[in-house]
Amino acid sequence: MMAAIFLSRVLGLIREMVIGHQFGMSNAVGAYVAAFRLPDFLYFFLSSGALSSAFIPVFAQYLADKKEKDAWQIFSAIACFMGICLSAAVILAEIFTRPLVIALAAPGFSPEWLDKTVSLTRIVLPAQLLFFLGGLMMGTLEARQRFTARALGPVIYNIGIIFGGVVLARWLHIAGLCWGALIGAFAGNIVMTYFSLRKAGYSFIPNLNLRHPGVVQVGKLALPVMLGLSLPQIDVMINGWFASFIGEQAVAALNYGNRLMQLPLGVFAQAGAVAFFPTLIAHANKKEMPEFRASLNLAMRGILFLTIPASVFIIVLATPIVRTVYQSGKFTADDAPIASAALLFYSAGIFAWAGQAVISRGFYALQETRVVVITGSIVTAIFIPMNYFLMKAMGISGLALSTSIAATLHMFALMILLRKRTEGLGTKRLAISVGKVCLASAVLGAVCWFAKSSIAGYADITTKSGAMKVVGVAFVPSIVVYLAVTWLLRSEEIGFFKTMLRSRLKRKEDAMELSEL
Repeated sequence: MMAAIFLSRVLGLIREMVIGHQFGMSNAVGAYVAAFRLPDFLYFFLSSGALSSAFIPVFAQYLADKKEKDAWQIFSAIACFMGICLSAAVILAEIFTRPLVIALAAPGFSPEWLDKTVSLTRIVLPAQLLFFLGGLMMGTLEARQRFTARALGPVIYNIGIIFGGVVLARWLHIAGLCWGALIGAFAGNIVMTYFSLRKAGYSFIPNLNLRHPGVVQVGKLALPVMLGLSLPQIDVMINGWFASFIGEQAVAALNYGNRLMQLPLGVFAQAGAVAFFPTLIAHANKKEMPEFRASLNLAMRGILFLTIPASVFIIVLATPIVRTVYQSGKFTADDAPIASAALLFYSAGIFAWAGQAVISRGFYALQETRVVVITGSIVTAIFIPMNYFLMKAMGISGLALSTSIAATLHMFALMILLRKRTEGLGTKRLAISVGKVCLASAVLGAVCWFAKSSIAGYADITTKSGAMKVVGVAFVPSIVVYLAVTWLLRSEEIGFFKTMLRSRLKRKEDAMELSEL
């Protein structure tokens, strides 16, 4: 999962580099980013929660109980019903795109760029049906511990957008990116997932049997889970809504900063949360609370072990990283500090987003979905006015900072509540681990600062080449120092990752030996 998602995030960076080179931090990029707000809103509320955490536990339980026929009936009924609902929602959104975009995405845009945003939104909207159908098929694979489709889907999606930026944009300008996104959504979510499902075996019988006990069970879980998993994305949408009052370029700057922050978050947090989720479900279904607590504690320690140093690395080197990735073509040296300010404050919350992703799935595995929604709704109620006041005080930086604060509040609230529910989460062990990680990360930060100061002494780090020298010189030594310090502090996570790597390599060796026989 980590390897595939890393590839996806690297392609995502290449995608953003293409966009930055072709269009810079222009109003066109602001319109392009805003064009995804309404489609994302539909997807998060009408499908994402059910796909990620409501459908999978129920489908997995029926498979575990040797009721495969019922499991596929549940899949078929949900696919038909939600497919009809989402298709109707997309058609209505196509009709009422303009007022919806004004309300949800770009209330502060000028009339010219509002019109452009509306036309781009209409291109992207049908992709949400493709994401839903592909995601539901991916869910059946994940229930059987098969993660390839989920991991590679975004890779193909990003390739589609890159194709749109490099090829289609020559004739269609910024709209080429949207057509590329639509092509990538079809290829990555429908074509590839369908072939993966055929190999694994599947059964689809069109029906609308909404009274099936399994469908009813998914329905009861779905609404709060949809809301719970949508809240982090709603925070990003709220950021964009406020940024539109600053200007189209502010929307573009926040997007560039957020995309870079998503690299470590996606590689470590998304991969870890998705991979641990079926294990948590299995322990919860068997009422194995000690094992459930141990798995959740391990997931938290492992993810924080990876994300806290990543946060420190990005915070110290935010501007050189932005220059290295984006500064080319129409993305100028003057644009970099604006995007890097957003990146810095977004990155401060990476550990919280990561922790939240794991803890929320702990609740979903226990089929206690309302807690995540209630706590998230309270935090969002705080988050909205916080956006306004921090935007007034700090501009774009304040919007990014408010997101990190909200994520931190949500993570700690969920941790306290889950600790009470499971009668402990090994908090002391977790605190000791985090303390060691923070100490090692501080040393890593010092190495990064020293590298930046040293390079600045003989090279212009405001250029792309100078910034690349800073990041390149700091990268390997900072990792080596971090691992060395955690090893000296005897962090348990070092041993865990060594064991995991050895196990993976041994499985590959065994597979090679069998193939030779």
